[in-house]
Amino acid sequence: MNADQKRELSGMAGSRASFKVPMSFYTTLGVGGPAEALYQPGDIQQLAEVIAYLGSEMIPYVVVGRGSNLLVTDKGISGVVIILDGTLEELTKGPEGQESLVAGGGLGLVDLLLYCRKNGLGGLEFLSWVPGTVGGAVRMNTGAFGKEMSEYVREIQIIDPAGRGKTMNREDLSFSYRNLDIEQGAIITRVVLRLMSEDRSVIESRVKEFMKRRKQSQPFNYPSAGSVFKNPPGEYAGRLIERAGLKGRRVGEAMISGKHANFIVNIGRAKARDIIELMSIAREEVKKWTGIELEPEIRILGD
Repeated sequence: MNADQKRELSGMAGSRASFKVPMSFYTTLGVGGPAEALYQPGDIQQLAEVIAYLGSEMIPYVVVGRGSNLLVTDKGISGVVIILDGTLEELTKGPEGQESLVAGGGLGLVDLLLYCRKNGLGGLEFLSWVPGTVGGAVRMNTGAFGKEMSEYVREIQIIDPAGRGKTMNREDLSFSYRNLDIEQGAIITRVVLRLMSEDRSVIESRVKEFMKRRKQSQPFNYPSAGSVFKNPPGEYAGRLIERAGLKGRRVGEAMISGKHANFIVNIGRAKARDIIELMSIAREEVKKWTGIELEPEIRILGD
């Protein structure tokens, strides 16, 4: 971005835009260089105006949610990093009554789950302890324990790269494993979810069970970005990495977890380059021993 573009963005966004912000503060891994600009829109109207401007100036932008499932390079990110907040984090009852919710794309999954537990709305317990946002979970079709986000999505609202608002019904959406096929640059601003009315004790029991299973199988003692690689068809990425003898393998202060081999953890002051090198080692070793090419699940962003 040049000086004129930065001034224009500041004029449109006011205090909601800042510059040269370390992304290590905004990612669950705790690594990453600076974002050229960080923008936190408070409402859809301002977001639409800013996106239209960025598109007209061909300035790149990306939504990062809560920074989970994300690795930012040490050099940082050119363009604008967007974190949805304000009215884009709201949660209200949907048009179909008690079992329907309208969630802002920036709403944290933790907040969504707390509301569901309190109000007897079941179905999303598999998301317990997932540190993302509703928009990110829909975009990535987040799944666990045999469930996927796509099962509960009835409608989404987006801002397209031209700054126009659009509504997409369930029949218009094409979900697949860890993906929603959506226009590049589109931002999910609202999601309509269809859940199930259930007894609170039943919901709480499932939440406790899923949390117990995550504690038993996943590392929570160090920062991570969740699963590093997608599971190949009929296999588990963690099992393949473990069979390659890579549990506990370190590069700098990044380490393949000894508890779950599909997690890379930051055991101190790891650099993004350390994590990227470990990912390359895992892919190479698994390919060498099994012929399977692991595909990253985490997004790598930056220069």
